[in-house]
Amino acid sequence: MADLYLKALESERRQLWATCRLKGLAQGTPERQRIAAIDEAIAAHQAKSGAKSGAKPRAGKPARKAKGTAPRG
Repeated sequence: MADLYLKALESERRQLWATCRLKGLAQGTPERQRIAAIDEAIAAHQAKSGAKSGAKPRAGKPARKAKGTAPRG
């Protein structure tokens, strides 16, 4: 099941980071301070829930389809 709290934090962090990059905001601005607070909240949540790095696990490569197996008609 998806961890909606973690997804919301990561989404807010990405949005704030994009804003900071676009505007060229320096450290110490409220947006950058909020990013630091979100980072701490994410780390605390992951430590509490036992999650690893927060990255999605990689799926294996899909099986290759054999050539010429499409139905004709």
